Amino acid sequence: MPASDRAARRAVTVFPLLVIAAGAIGLLWPAHFTGWAPAVPWLLGVVMFSMGLTLTLPDFTAVAKRPWAVGLGLVAHYVIMPGLGWLIATVLHLPPQLAAGVILVGCAPSGTASNVVTYLARGDVALSVSVATVSTVLAPLITPPLTLLLAGQFLDVDAGVMVTDILKTVLLPVAAGLLVRVVAGRYVDKVLGALPWLSAVTIAAIVLAVVAGSAALIKDAAALVLLAVVLHNGLGLALGYGAGKLARLGRPASRAMAFEVGMQNSGLAASLATAHFSPAAALPAAVFSVWHNV
Repeated sequence: MPASDRAARRAVTVFPLLVIAAGAIGLLWPAHFTGWAPAVPWLLGVVMFSMGLTLTLPDFTAVAKRPWAVGLGLVAHYVIMPGLGWLIATVLHLPPQLAAGVILVGCAPSGTASNVVTYLARGDVALSVSVATVSTVLAPLITPPLTLLLAGQFLDVDAGVMVTDILKTVLLPVAAGLLVRVVAGRYVDKVLGALPWLSAVTIAAIVLAVVAGSAALIKDAAALVLLAVVLHNGLGLALGYGAGKLARLGRPASRAMAFEVGMQNSGLAASLATAHFSPAAALPAAVFSVWHNV
């Protein structure tokens, strides 16, 4: 196993512990971190820049080689998770802020750790990378209108401003990372092993800021939010795997579909929820950050 793969495996294994520790610190001593909220979009930019550094041009050409499978993964991702988010929020009668937060998690692109988890599960990593890349690139066009459609009944949603925020915090950092990889690839290759750790620590910092900002609400609604997140993630994984099996993609590809559908970019959801709704709306994303990696 290459050194970068070993580092990624260790990082994704330790990651839930880091996030749990960050959440606990934010919950126990929130006053020390409530001022961190404005830094969340910048922290997310660091994560997405790191993701861009791990991409290569062949990752994009791989999409053209398997358009059917990638297209299926993209449709499944942006249909299953947003739909489940709305359904769970409605069935559980979640308060408006929490309902909007759950739906926003569902409308986010694929999770940044989904590729590594697919690798650990011996799934189709090439398909996983392709779906994650395309869902991230298309997020500015898909996430805001989906959020407006499904969460508009709970809270006012400014889809136009949300598009701008996603461009700044997701697409531009990813593009910058990819450009650096193309121009200075041999230097980037030397630090690839450190990138999963950088992402893990940065996402933990995002969770710390989000939990600290909504610590009081967590104590009142922790069980309800956890139930919503477990249902959302669990059903997403199951239906993603089922979509792959139904399309007869084979077991490795079905495993990739499971993680690309069930794992969300919860850091983006937390950032958008904090900026457009409230710290309370970011709570489902913070819990999702922990749970989907566990």
